[in-house]
Amino acid sequence: MSKKDIYDVALYLRLSRDDTDIDGRNKTESNSISSQRDLLRAYVQSHDDLQIFDIYIDDGYSGTDFNRPEFERMLEDIYAGKVNCVIVKDLSRFGRDYIEAGRFIQKTFPAFNVRFIAVIDNYDSLLADKSEQALVLPVKNFVNDSYCRDISMKVKAHQKVKRLEGKCISAFTVYGYLKNPDDKNQLIIDDYAADIVRNIFLWKIAGMSLGAIANKLNDLGILSPMEYKKSLGMKYSTGFQSVGTAKWAAASVKRILINRVYIGYMEQGKQEKISYKIKKRVIKPQEEWIQVKNTHKAIISERDFYLVQELLKFDGRISVDTDTANLFTGILMCADCKTPMIKRVNTYKGKKKVFYICQTKNKSLGCSRHSTSEEVLKKIILKEINYWSDLMTSYSEIMDTLSEININYEQVLEYNTQIGVLRNEYNKYYGLKSSLMTYLKEELIDKQEFDELHCLYAKKCDELELAINNQRAFVKKMFQNGVAAKAQLDKYKETKDLGELTRELLVTMVSKVYVHEKKKLDIVFRFCNGMDTLDGIS
Repeated sequence: MSKKDIYDVALYLRLSRDDTDIDGRNKTESNSISSQRDLLRAYVQSHDDLQIFDIYIDDGYSGTDFNRPEFERMLEDIYAGKVNCVIVKDLSRFGRDYIEAGRFIQKTFPAFNVRFIAVIDNYDSLLADKSEQALVLPVKNFVNDSYCRDISMKVKAHQKVKRLEGKCISAFTVYGYLKNPDDKNQLIIDDYAADIVRNIFLWKIAGMSLGAIANKLNDLGILSPMEYKKSLGMKYSTGFQSVGTAKWAAASVKRILINRVYIGYMEQGKQEKISYKIKKRVIKPQEEWIQVKNTHKAIISERDFYLVQELLKFDGRISVDTDTANLFTGILMCADCKTPMIKRVNTYKGKKKVFYICQTKNKSLGCSRHSTSEEVLKKIILKEINYWSDLMTSYSEIMDTLSEININYEQVLEYNTQIGVLRNEYNKYYGLKSSLMTYLKEELIDKQEFDELHCLYAKKCDELELAINNQRAFVKKMFQNGVAAKAQLDKYKETKDLGELTRELLVTMVSKVYVHEKKKLDIVFRFCNGMDTLDGIS
């Protein structure tokens, strides 16, 4: 390149999060934008053959990615012939990808007769000899690239530690939560948005489709999660943006319904960058997510959350008339082939008759019709729910007592027959093990027999102790379910009449209904496990 009298200079300045401490604080002052600007201006003023055409500043952009707005604007000015010299503080400010940096400095700029100067590195393409261009420049670029890779690995390791501790490290919280002003890694409930989340779960349990819930939210004028964050002054953006004001949609409703953050879980590390040089992120399989329980206060109970997960499996089967799930969707099953029953409607003389038949039979894949009338199903199931309601009420004294003492079931365990049998067995083998030393001293057994029997009895005691603990855990869970069932029933009775079988009542109280031939039904109630034990101790 021939030397010209005056060079039109582009001063290029860059600063990113790479230039911070690992904890995100204290940008290195020597690399600040103001420091770079002052240094480069002083350099130009000390050289008579240089004059500033423009200053290009990329603040907050990584050196591994050359798709930076100001860098691209500078290239456009170079291609247009407006700039024929680029000056940076050092090679790391230009970029940290040694391959891309080398391509620009050694190929692109020479092709357009552009002089390149890195002040601190004392590199000037106009004055550099071949050894500097062939050896020094690539080595310095490689060192910068290695530095960036090292920083990336340290940041990822630091983030993983925080995730394993259950600390929220995302820039924004999910809808329904805010960051604790005293601890940015801790979530606290946003009362307004949390009420919306609770309503979304209740509407889903009541049978509304995802689309119907979204429409209802939009009709009520409730801001979508993205618009709500913007209304709070957050500079929030997402890959799910739409043109204009973002509205609620079925997809955004579903994202809320399947997010375990609402039951107190912190799930992070769902995506990862392909490389520190590439912005593109890939979705990781769920088993590789970092999940930590009880990191913050739950908005939704686990019972309601997992009930909704069951309902979502059948969300596609929506009534065209009501935009809600059919009454028995996901509940009514063929007792023989265990497939869902499907709804059929016959019209005769202007009257509609609704009935259900086996899906397998309907597809001519075997089984039999198991045909049953919807009206008959409603009457039988409602009758059983009322019976179950009365049954639960008969245990109210036990449940109220257990609730008052925070389910202190220790006294009740004494009445559990199975635990009593296991405990007697444990005491027997523990006694045998304890008496072995006496037998050895009295020479009733030798040392070899002592060791063999001691090992045998100890193993048996361990097995029985494990069985007792498992049985105790079962009884505790049964009592917890019993208290939860009565609480749910009482809550429902406060606002609802058990005189009509609704979708909400059905899915809240019933897990499955199995239809046999000859119209026999097996009804599986939620919370019913352990009722026999309850009956035995009441």
